Amino acid sequence: GENAPIPFVLGRDEAYIGVLIDDLVTKGATEPYRMFTSRAEYRISLRADNADLRLTRKGAEYGLVTDPERLAALDMRETLITDNVERLRTFKLFVTDWAKRGGNDLMGGAAANRPGREGHKKSAEEILGMPNVSLKDVEQIMADVFEEEKEATESEIDSLDPTPSSVYDTVEASVKYKSYVVRQEKDIESWRKAQGAKIPPTIIYDHAIMPTFSKEEIEKLNRFRPSTFAEASQISGLTPQSIVYLYHHVMRLNKESRQKSREAEAAR
Repeated sequence: GENAPIPFVLGRDEAYIGVLIDDLVTKGATEPYRMFTSRAEYRISLRADNADLRLTRKGAEYGLVTDPERLAALDMRETLITDNVERLRTFKLFVTDWAKRGGNDLMGGAAANRPGREGHKKSAEEILGMPNVSLKDVEQIMADVFEEEKEATESEIDSLDPTPSSVYDTVEASVKYKSYVVRQEKDIESWRKAQGAKIPPTIIYDHAIMPTFSKEEIEKLNRFRPSTFAEASQISGLTPQSIVYLYHHVMRLNKESRQKSREAEAAR
């Protein structure tokens, strides 16, 4: 009727329960279902530190979250995260300065001091995205530079405060995982567009050829022999990441096949 409740739906990109429900509804289950993170193609974005950012506003839309203080706290947290990430993005030093202050091993290794790098700058956001660099490391350098400039100009401005502990993990993770999230989105979009693409019937499913696949996935691919990626995506137990890997594997096989055909034509 007109007053029928609006269903509360969580997508695969919003929560693990969205992944679980979608898998069970679209693929079914012939054996006990276990909620592995590998089943979620958006698992890099489904983190404990950003659960409130993903779900609180949606809960409010459906009347599940009504506490104004909780919503105000969310607004404050979002503002803090945005402001602190923007601060990292706008703070820049020469690569050689980062290396001198943070150490070569921490800030890019010997490459930081290669000839010609003297005039190259990197933002604090870019430095934080490097392995073994923590938000604390970067902000310590930022604070040191801030204090040096403050002394040099004899300014009365306040010192640079570190990122509050309430948003520290989220700020660090959002910067650390930024490039992975972009690549994740690109991979998922690629295979979504190609779901109708054919999988060669002669393809060999073997763990030696596809080392990232589990034994269970190899067995199911050999049993069902999907002819398209749309069919492959409906196989229970085959993770989205494995389907993306399969897509890239098939594209590589097709490229090699075309190359051999051109070489054969040229040899005639």
